[in-house]
Amino acid sequence: MTTIAERAEMPQVLLIEDSHEDAILVQRAFKKADIPTHVTIARTAEIGLSILRREGGFLNTPFPDIILLDIDLPYISGIDFLKLAKADSELRLIPIIIMTNSTSEADLLETYKTYVNGFVTKPIGLDGYEQVIRTLEEYWFKLSATPETHAPASLSRRKHAEIPTSPHGRLGGQNSRG
Repeated sequence: MTTIAERAEMPQVLLIEDSHEDAILVQRAFKKADIPTHVTIARTAEIGLSILRREGGFLNTPFPDIILLDIDLPYISGIDFLKLAKADSELRLIPIIIMTNSTSEADLLETYKTYVNGFVTKPIGLDGYEQVIRTLEEYWFKLSATPETHAPASLSRRKHAEIPTSPHGRLGGQNSRG
């Protein structure tokens, strides 16, 4: 058993976040953290799934050791992404941490029922993000033993759970949360 820091020279984080400002704050916080970390940003859950499934132009994108996921995403919500990822026998091994503005008890409960690994309310400002990222790094990279996650050769060739569509043909519809 090993931690992410023990087995990865540079841990890989997939950040699924549609807010440009929040994504920049997370990247800056990781740059100031103890462990050099590569952060890949997906602006939608669909792009996140394509990265994980090695589809399209994402064949050579680093496979993540951990995923930071916003709930309030356009088209496919973070909760729907979580359901798809945790339903996949390979992807479910990747720790997924919700990082959201939501303080809803219903969101917390729904994500834990869907096997999320953690739930963090987004902080305010760079100092707050640095504290959250240091804490995540301390626990998920240095303390907690996790299974090694890497893209299996068969992942892009396997049949995946279908991406939900709305009756109007749009992916997942608009997220109803504000």
